[in-house]
Amino acid sequence: MKDNASYYDDFADWYENERHHGYHAMLDRLQVGIARPLCADRDVLEVGCGTGMILKEIAPLARRAVGLDISPGMLEKARARGLEVVEGSATALPFDDGSFDTVYSFKVLAHVQDIHAAMREVARVLRPGGRAALEFYNTRSLRYVIKRLKKPHAISATTTDDQVYTRYDNIRDVEGYLPPELRIDGVRGVRVFTPFAQAHKVPVLGPALAYAEAIARDAPVTRHLGGFMVVMVSRS
Repeated sequence: MKDNASYYDDFADWYENERHHGYHAMLDRLQVGIARPLCADRDVLEVGCGTGMILKEIAPLARRAVGLDISPGMLEKARARGLEVVEGSATALPFDDGSFDTVYSFKVLAHVQDIHAAMREVARVLRPGGRAALEFYNTRSLRYVIKRLKKPHAISATTTDDQVYTRYDNIRDVEGYLPPELRIDGVRGVRVFTPFAQAHKVPVLGPALAYAEAIARDAPVTRHLGGFMVVMVSRS
């Protein structure tokens, strides 16, 4: 098991290899679509911004958009995009109380061991009435089943994806992580039907899956079944 900073530094050079098309681009579109309505003309923080693939879409809409990541290697690439980013941990955010109207975080919180501390930090930096979109890995999903069955895959020449701490949750777990100031307003589901990423490379099947995923993200019947469970919360 690697510490998170070392794991994502290893990942930095490979991270965008497939992020610009197919499955990973679809995920980014769905996640940007969730964050965008919360960010227009607001002060925004992305926790775990990586190389800035989502932040670069949000920054032009926001009054101010800041990205935070634990990996210097990832941040180097985000800065090259001209984005405002800082190095730091989700469990000790380097910002004053009430600094942001909106916080969002995708594909990160499942890898934070002290999740209670991370949620307290989200509540602390949010202004009263602020909102957050917080993504967790969902036990009630096809992705969870596939992950339990498949072999680890490489994220660099020397590291596989099983070498980082990963936690899977259900909505009741998430409720238990939140401090009293945060309440759940709803859930969105990303990756409901996709069995594996390579399915999006198959002619006809790939576009059909992308279409189905766009509908399933917000549909009442399916939005609780996303492999990536985005919990919408607000601060009192």
